[in-house]
Amino acid sequence: MSNKTDVLIIGGGIIGISSAYCLADLGCDVTVIDLGRDELASSYGNAGLVCPSHSVPLAAPGVMGEGLKWMFDPESPFYIRPRIDLNLFRWLMKFRSSANQKHVDRAVPLLRDLHLASRDLFSEWSDLLEVDSHYERRGLFYVYDSDKGLQSGLHEADLMREANIPSTVHLGSEAIGLVPELREGLAGVIHYPDDAHVDPARFVDGLAQRAVDKGVTLIHEVEAVGFETKDDQIIKVRTTLGDFMPEQVVLASGAWTPELAAMLKLRAVIQPAKGYSITYARPAEAFSIPMLLVESRVAVTPMGPNLRLAGTLEMVGMDLGINERRLNAINKGAARYLNGVDSLDHIETWRGLRPCTPDGLPLLGRSERLNNLVFAAGHAMIGLSLGPVTGQVVARLVAGEDPGFDLNMTKPERFG
Repeated sequence: MSNKTDVLIIGGGIIGISSAYCLADLGCDVTVIDLGRDELASSYGNAGLVCPSHSVPLAAPGVMGEGLKWMFDPESPFYIRPRIDLNLFRWLMKFRSSANQKHVDRAVPLLRDLHLASRDLFSEWSDLLEVDSHYERRGLFYVYDSDKGLQSGLHEADLMREANIPSTVHLGSEAIGLVPELREGLAGVIHYPDDAHVDPARFVDGLAQRAVDKGVTLIHEVEAVGFETKDDQIIKVRTTLGDFMPEQVVLASGAWTPELAAMLKLRAVIQPAKGYSITYARPAEAFSIPMLLVESRVAVTPMGPNLRLAGTLEMVGMDLGINERRLNAINKGAARYLNGVDSLDHIETWRGLRPCTPDGLPLLGRSERLNNLVFAAGHAMIGLSLGPVTGQVVARLVAGEDPGFDLNMTKPERFG
């Protein structure tokens, strides 16, 4: 089998599908290939938060010290399985060097602009879908159960306000009037009204159907297994379905991107970080606004008739096994803040691999060595939130247009 196409996108999650949708609008012949295990993809079971409030990169001051306290505790929000892994060690060293205020100050304006543009696209595209993606813009409550945590949150809220991301603070019992499910004795809540939320699987499925309606070819259960290059071009992509001969290639493969990049003798510095979610039936008229339970690092998101608890950052390589202690930690973490968690009716348990770069910014841009290759991966926990705008940027890059954002900080080969 041999296929010619204008653009071949490797990866059918929200990044790949958004890219295909935008490219189809430009009149491109687009093919998307995907491994097809939707239930294990980050776009399927994540927290569903569209979050301009989360414009501070993962690599920030204090994160390394906090992580060191947690990293060997199997029930902590952040866990690293002890092992000899040179790539992981290098990643941690690069993370440490990036976790400083100068980096944060440079990254926040870019992340803010990307988040806000993406949120507007979510709103626009959700109205076009044939399915209800349960997209709502009701804000996000950051909930703190300690004074120390609240003080840190207030500092971050000040930083966000300087970036024109507004918030309001509600202390102690005042917060329960806004969120009746909260337990007594919490320190306070910071409400970011500009955030939104969505059911990620329904949104991606709906957008994929719209892309197909526009002429995109979407092929599931296909694996890219090799490339053929000539000079500074990819001329052939070998897959389990045969060879594709695209004019341009987009790597939107999440945690699998380093393996594909290595086939091209390129380095994509990404570590997989496993996250979990548990979906429950949502009690009527309860849990109507999403929350981030900060000290426990658990997100609580209403998704129509369902309620999702999501969290943990588990660096265990490409291991997709389920660790029951990690799941229990999510429920225990939620119960610290909320009444009624123990009585929820279970629907589904999920895990997936988030692709994390050492500086908390995605690999987004055209390759410096292969001029028909575009990277769109490494979004960590904000891949859902930045999905639509990443697709828009990819389409502009492929078309040779101005991407609309300064991408100097997201150069794919910036780590060497």
